[in-house]
Amino acid sequence: MNTDKIRISGVQAGSIAEELGIETGDYLVSINGNAICDVFDYRFHTADEFLTLEIEKQNGERWSAEIEKAEEEDLGLEFDNPLMDEEKSCSNKCVFCFIDQLPPGMRETLYYKDDDARLSFLFGNYITMTNLKEEEIDRIIRYRMSPINVSVHTTNPSLRVKMLNNRFAGDVLQKIKRFTDAGITVNSQIVLCPGLNDGKELDRTLRDLTDLYPWMHSISVVPVGLTRYREGLYPLEPFNRESAAQVVDQVQSWQRALMEKHGSRVVYLADEFYLMTGRPLPPYEDYEDFPQIENGVGMVASFVHEALEALSGLEAGRGETSSRQVSIATGTLFYPIMEELVRRVEEKIPGIRLTVFPVENRFFGGQVSVTGLLTGQDLLRTLKDRELGDALLLSRCMFRAGTEVLLDDLTRSDLEKALGVPVMISDNQGDAFVDNLMNIAEGWFAD
Repeated sequence: MNTDKIRISGVQAGSIAEELGIETGDYLVSINGNAICDVFDYRFHTADEFLTLEIEKQNGERWSAEIEKAEEEDLGLEFDNPLMDEEKSCSNKCVFCFIDQLPPGMRETLYYKDDDARLSFLFGNYITMTNLKEEEIDRIIRYRMSPINVSVHTTNPSLRVKMLNNRFAGDVLQKIKRFTDAGITVNSQIVLCPGLNDGKELDRTLRDLTDLYPWMHSISVVPVGLTRYREGLYPLEPFNRESAAQVVDQVQSWQRALMEKHGSRVVYLADEFYLMTGRPLPPYEDYEDFPQIENGVGMVASFVHEALEALSGLEAGRGETSSRQVSIATGTLFYPIMEELVRRVEEKIPGIRLTVFPVENRFFGGQVSVTGLLTGQDLLRTLKDRELGDALLLSRCMFRAGTEVLLDDLTRSDLEKALGVPVMISDNQGDAFVDNLMNIAEGWFAD
């Protein structure tokens, strides 16, 4: 860990730090006499109401600042790295790792594997805990950093060692129990691989984890994602309609039992399992507080629910006098849902006509069919020379966070030039989708 002073990269306007005269380029040395090694230390020691900051100015002068503030009130300091330390990389070689299945020649950051508990706390990343040392477990408990998100996959020690290709991977359940016994909330993820950790092994894992409820807040079960770039990797088979249906039946049986016992389903299936089987997705209410939506669990139900709510709230006649043609591109898995939804949109917004294009993912190939992994190349291959109308609407989940850059480094601007139509990026929520369509129907565009 970093034990040196930490450079301040920014000071928020109107913040406590600005009032104290702290400036960009100054250094944070300590808080209440405690050296700050990383974000865990910073969050814990700044939670108090009375603080003494030791600051080193850019000219080398050091001074102390005494602060009285509301509990949990932010100081307004920003740092070059949100962790305030180096990221910890993954030491595993998981048999199902998606990064190992990426083609060569993509941007370097896509090949980096993190496995850092601090990223779990800050951004919801999932960690395997194979590189989590005893003193770090103690520190998480002492600082009450909650929740922690754990990639479990299996609680069978020997099977987990095999799946993660790491001889230190077998004690995950003991580590999780350390957290739950201390009142730390844990969310778990199981990447399900046919013939490895499914069937009876899945039952074992779910039994072990749900025994830790309520501190084991939620468990997601997601299907292994396989690309065409698996040469030399562990032989895995994808789920098909029949094997996916078996998983749905198995997990739904667990959900019924857990609802009766705890009043919560606790375990949730990724949307892909339902879409693969052709079965209806669970009702919106079945996802409870959507604890695993970032894992693709309940995303479809949430999107459709939000879109229908937004449509029901539209004033009669809005968009009726316009005549707009809009194209929507989506992954093949979500295409049937989107195709049904746009018919409802057309009923409520009479002046708009929508065409949905299912885009096959040839870039990754294999069984990859989700919208979030589409590339610019596949979009252009599908949409080039097609009649796209007045605009093309794409989901933000296709783009790198905070940018207009797709996975293969093509940009929105590149698509607009190649396709000859304006491209609108719509946020992932269903109400944002409807709002964007209304904007187009009324003749103006917004990001």
